[in-house]
Amino acid sequence: MKSGKIGVQMFNLKNKIEELGVYETMKKIHELGYHYVEVTQVQMTEENVSELRRASLDFNIKVAAISAPLDSMPGSQGESLTADFDKIVSDCITLDCNFIRIGMMPVNLMGDKIKAMEYITEAEKMAERLKQHGIELYYHNHHIEFEKYDGKCLLDIMREQTSNLGFELDVHWAQRGGANPIDVINRFAGRVSLIHLKDYRIGPIDLGDLRDMSDFMSKFTGNIEFAELGTGNLDIKAIMEIGKKAGVQYFLIEQDDTYGRDPFDCLKESGDYLRQLGYADLF
Repeated sequence: MKSGKIGVQMFNLKNKIEELGVYETMKKIHELGYHYVEVTQVQMTEENVSELRRASLDFNIKVAAISAPLDSMPGSQGESLTADFDKIVSDCITLDCNFIRIGMMPVNLMGDKIKAMEYITEAEKMAERLKQHGIELYYHNHHIEFEKYDGKCLLDIMREQTSNLGFELDVHWAQRGGANPIDVINRFAGRVSLIHLKDYRIGPIDLGDLRDMSDFMSKFTGNIEFAELGTGNLDIKAIMEIGKKAGVQYFLIEQDDTYGRDPFDCLKESGDYLRQLGYADLF
């Protein structure tokens, strides 16, 4: 496969999946001109896995990656690689998928370097175990991995202390972490096959009651938005180019919040922007 295909991260579509079901959601993705998806926010029941496979074949959509945590999140009863290894590997085989991605580290480890690195050590062992089945494991960043310890951000420490684990870099969250996404992708060349494409936009401020300065400051510092590509401040063209050089196989469009807009409309806008930039052949 040529590197640098453009697809959809299905987090955008969790409400659509509940409304329409897996198959009809995939049909709409196909109608929007996409042929690659990363599966998340889908309960991997036997029925849903079967529907994903059916849609994949009917609509010529490649399942680029599926999602699974290393261990279930606190309070979650979902599947995990530790508890459901054989089942998840079987799902990958059924869906002809060789990438699994961890969406985030458990919230109870955040801000603790020692606990976070213990966790990454276990993820590295899991990556080695999956490798024996022809499957690669990737870790997806948010902004918290850019916290620095002795002058070095946690994400770079993770990279330096692993070799089997890959990294799914999210350019919006890198920016929110105070890093230049282009520099981050460059540093992770050869270890990043998956990228989450989402723009970073400064949204409007509802001033509210200006006599309440704590309320104003909360709104003033919290008006960063997840944006359709081309509507924010990130250099998407440069991100695409450095990503291709770094060995990225899938650029996956994601938007955590669409602020009331239909997510299919947002996906169309982001896709149209990438086509305008000259990437129509990557869809």
